[in-house]
Amino acid sequence: MPPGFAHGFVVLSETAEVEYKCTAFYDKDDEIGISWNDPALNIDWEMSEPPLLSARDQQHPPLSALLDRLPAYSTEL
Repeated sequence: MPPGFAHGFVVLSETAEVEYKCTAFYDKDDEIGISWNDPALNIDWEMSEPPLLSARDQQHPPLSALLDRLPAYSTEL
């Protein structure tokens, strides 16, 4: 996953192991989170029950509230 791209997952099994590979050392100030159920993203998580979220993940705002913090990308090659 390139730096600056959002990513998320849902675990539908009883257990799962998740590993992250980062391009640099972790810096809490670089971390941004988007609300998992932001209607603007229209993601079908295919869940039959509400998810179990960490306290941190429960506090994430919608994408629209983060636009000024997102990296700028160019479409020029």
